[in-house]
Amino acid sequence: MAVILSGCGVYDGSEIYEVVITLLYLDKIGVKVQCFAPDIAQMHVVNHITGDIIKSDERNVLTESARLARGDIKNLSEAKMIDFDAVIIPGGFGAAKNLSDFAIKGSDLSINKDLKCFIQEMHKAKKPIGAMCIAPAMVGVLLGKGVIFTIGDDKSTARSIEKTGAIHQNCNVNEICIDEKNLLITTPAYMLANNMSEAAVGIEKLVLAVCKRIKS
Repeated sequence: MAVILSGCGVYDGSEIYEVVITLLYLDKIGVKVQCFAPDIAQMHVVNHITGDIIKSDERNVLTESARLARGDIKNLSEAKMIDFDAVIIPGGFGAAKNLSDFAIKGSDLSINKDLKCFIQEMHKAKKPIGAMCIAPAMVGVLLGKGVIFTIGDDKSTARSIEKTGAIHQNCNVNEICIDEKNLLITTPAYMLANNMSEAAVGIEKLVLAVCKRIKS
């Protein structure tokens, strides 16, 4: 299983709890994991106490993501479809700032070239893909028109993503959205969750649904 990270911290990288919960449930069912992140500069660095952008600070997405992976991480450019049965992308603003520029450009977003190549190769090979929180903002561009996803019940954000050709389904925090045609599983996680326990229910379901659809 490949897990794609986008930094370390909800406001400028991967949502830490979403990553930890994902890795925990994968470990509990005995799935071997390799984490990846792009070797690029973060869009910006955020003070997680105040929410302010620290203009004087610059950080690298791969280096920051290594904190979450305890150093066991590779450059996203090294990810090869043939080596993995499935892939999961946790959320956090890093998915909308570092893996893509959805946070700035909305429906006109562009996506990191290494991520786009890897995900589209996985999709072409009919290998399941999981995405949570705001990460599904990328699925219309990555997987094509008609792909079904959820980011919860945020109408404004859903409409912006639907402009890319994707189709949104409202979903509670403890539920998942499954697009069987595209083998895409999504869940709102911290788009709706008020605490770790709430986020964990949907994330566990996503992990199990992704693993269930791995070809034997």
